[in-house]
Amino acid sequence: ELLTIAKSLGSSRESIFLGQNATETKLKSLDLLQYDIIAFATHGLMANEIRGVDEPSLVLRIPAGSTPSEDGLLTSGEISQLKLDADLVILSACNTAASDGTPGADGFSGLAKSFFYAGARSLLVSHWPVASNAAVEITTNIFNEIKNNPDLGKAEALRLSRLKLISDKNNPEYAHPYFWAPFVVVGEGGSRQLLK
Repeated sequence: ELLTIAKSLGSSRESIFLGQNATETKLKSLDLLQYDIIAFATHGLMANEIRGVDEPSLVLRIPAGSTPSEDGLLTSGEISQLKLDADLVILSACNTAASDGTPGADGFSGLAKSFFYAGARSLLVSHWPVASNAAVEITTNIFNEIKNNPDLGKAEALRLSRLKLISDKNNPEYAHPYFWAPFVVVGEGGSRQLLK
């Protein structure tokens, strides 16, 4: 998923961090202000989904020896401390639009709020657990749609990507909303073109 998105964007392999290289330390050491698009393809945790994890989090590489700054979880609190200037942050993971876990909290008050606070102008987030293969199709097809029409907005590119998924004759089950409906674009961001 990340390699396909990077290829669509013309990004170098050095800007992609997979497996053992996808660490909190690496992410926090980067000058994230230079990236217009930042994408995470991982597992998202809601607050209190796992005992002891009381903040929404993105799972990165879990180290052998955990420390508070490198425990493999990028929490919403840590995300809010990042410095971004991204027109789009893609959170291709489960439940990334969920609340921060406090009683009565609104949706989008967890990871989404933290990324906006850090400087993102728009996000692609999910409302429930996502099917991995369908998520790959949705996120990568967004960039195919924008490549075909550079003036297309992110929300419209998502709509067209969903329609393509729904009409996939090789995977008729993708027509069910479980596969295509969890993702939404929050904020349309600036007027910068995603593909240059």
